[in-house]
Amino acid sequence: MNETRPHDDAPIVLSADQADVGKRLDQYAASATELTRSAITRLIEDGALTVNQEKSEKNYRLRAGDIVEILLPEPEPTEAVAQNIPLDIIFEDEDLIVINKPVGMVVHPAAGNPDGTLVNALLYHCGDSLSGIGGVIRPGIVHRIDKDTSGLLVVAKNDPTHLALAEQLKGHHIRRIYYAVTIGNIKDDNGTVDAPIGRHPIDRKRMAVIRNSDMRARDAVTHWQVLARGAADGQSFTLVRCELETGRTHQIRVHMASIGHPLLGDPVYGGSNTKFEAHHKAWIQGQLLHAKELIFTHPRTKKEVRFVSPLPANMSHIIKVLFESFEL
Repeated sequence: MNETRPHDDAPIVLSADQADVGKRLDQYAASATELTRSAITRLIEDGALTVNQEKSEKNYRLRAGDIVEILLPEPEPTEAVAQNIPLDIIFEDEDLIVINKPVGMVVHPAAGNPDGTLVNALLYHCGDSLSGIGGVIRPGIVHRIDKDTSGLLVVAKNDPTHLALAEQLKGHHIRRIYYAVTIGNIKDDNGTVDAPIGRHPIDRKRMAVIRNSDMRARDAVTHWQVLARGAADGQSFTLVRCELETGRTHQIRVHMASIGHPLLGDPVYGGSNTKFEAHHKAWIQGQLLHAKELIFTHPRTKKEVRFVSPLPANMSHIIKVLFESFEL
């Protein structure tokens, strides 16, 4: 699969390659973007998603060379609504709430994902008790994780808490520790990727390591440590612990791919379409990345707090298959 998007008002253009042959159109388009299957279905029905410039059906099976174009609608500025969606709450008090976000849940409403998000669920659970600094679409949201990344997020219930947590993020005082399964055998036991990240110059849905001083990019630092090594289907894999020093969009995914070890199951940064994934497709629902630990100073008590979330079932299964000696 190849994707291009030369400028923001142009359609996303996907080119199906041999590995995509036989995939359903809706599944293919959803895996190549951050849109939900229901959002993709609406775009197909509205004629905003076409195959070879013709309207198609969501169950169309792709052929090699098919050109899929997706024209995203302009985002509608609207207030997020409360929805009764279950939340996995790790901790809650009068100032903040720590959530264990599942794979597949978007953090806040955006184009293509108007509802069903973490924010919609938080509005139902917390009512008016969320900070307003993030605006009507992102109330309480201090930091985000990708739709297909699971794990811990802290949400502010009032503005002083939001400001204090944001200041800790800015000063790199909030520790965010992730587990990830990467493709390939990482030979060193630990290391650091210190490489600026910015919007990809051609593909606007992706981020990239940007070393050109003429292009916009922000400093990004990821520290990694090997936890286990394994192999299957003639290919090597490595389980790594990554700690963020900064928090850029797709940071771990971009940084690990930049050193030749993309995350298993990541269709955007080169970690998809492996033989192992084909044999375990029921367990791989996007990149295998989990925000496992979150450590920060509670704004009210001034004491350090630490939260740990268990790995989701799908990631635990893959780790047991690939790294038999590793104890979860």
